[in-house]
Amino acid sequence: MRVLMVGTVRTKKSGGMATHTEELISHLRELGIYVEHYKTAPSREYPPIIDKTTRLYTRTIGLSLKLIKDSKKFDIVHIQVSGPMGGFIPAVIGAFWKKMLRFKLVVTFHYGQNEKFLARYKRFFKFVLYNAEMFFVVSQRQCQDITRILGDYELQKIVLIPNGFNSKLFYPQDQDVCRERLGLPQDKKIILNVANLFPVKRHVDLINAMKIVTSQRDDVICYIIGEGPERKRLENLIKTNNLETTIKLVGSKPHEEIPLWMNAADIFVLPSLSESFGIVQIEAMACGVPVVATINGGSEEIITSEDYGLLCPPTNPECLAEKILIALDKKWDKEKIRKYAEQFTWDKIAEQTVGMYNETLKVK
Repeated sequence: MRVLMVGTVRTKKSGGMATHTEELISHLRELGIYVEHYKTAPSREYPPIIDKTTRLYTRTIGLSLKLIKDSKKFDIVHIQVSGPMGGFIPAVIGAFWKKMLRFKLVVTFHYGQNEKFLARYKRFFKFVLYNAEMFFVVSQRQCQDITRILGDYELQKIVLIPNGFNSKLFYPQDQDVCRERLGLPQDKKIILNVANLFPVKRHVDLINAMKIVTSQRDDVICYIIGEGPERKRLENLIKTNNLETTIKLVGSKPHEEIPLWMNAADIFVLPSLSESFGIVQIEAMACGVPVVATINGGSEEIITSEDYGLLCPPTNPECLAEKILIALDKKWDKEKIRKYAEQFTWDKIAEQTVGMYNETLKVK
């Protein structure tokens, strides 16, 4: 089987969709599938104007030329998209050329703010859904949002295949050793967050929650891994609240280093307003680390028991602080958390995907 995978590439500032795309490609290849990666984003950092121009070209004209030239060389064209419209446009381009050229089209949709997106771009979404053989989503919440807006329109094409984690990277390691390698304190309770510094990730709530947590405990330190446009605002908020010694913005880290941070942590916190899935929380759980997260569309489908983590409403720093304090005091069964996460390995996700590819090839 030959697959053309259309999607972003993992960089310091990329998110979960890039991780999904690269990990799925790698594990499909391990299963003997030929996969070519057509990249819809630059592989390295450029000045903003060049970055935006490159993204626009690769997602429109460049993708069109690729499909016209090479689509018949592949059994399946699989397009990974998010939102808003700039992230979704490759699916629209793909659907247009599928209609013209008659290749097999599969789309994976990663966006979390579905109702708002569908209300605004319903016509484009239906066009893609109509022309695709299959339309993958990564959470049940996405399915519910789509059917709430579109009813049973092309419902049979929508398939849930979740995100996953790389079991070769994310597994339990000795906490003291990881802290020593990273130069982190051994005598502190460590709270970890890994997310790009965007408003939707609600780092503001985490900082405000930490103000409450540190008023009740003096043995806690929070590390936030990621970069983005919110950095200056967050730095000012940390300084205003005199939290410089207890909250550290450590910037982006190589993906291969993240398992060390996960294993060094006592708890992982994900305070997002919206997540389609939230790969990082599964990566933390694969290391045996409990998660405190918001009810954001993705986390509540993963944290199905208080044996694995705790949930609270979004944009509620008081509740977030309460759950963090409970999590810090609770005795967790790390092995139980790790075993639960095993259902989300990329090996299993790749096998599910191949199964759906085979079903796609049966569609006349």
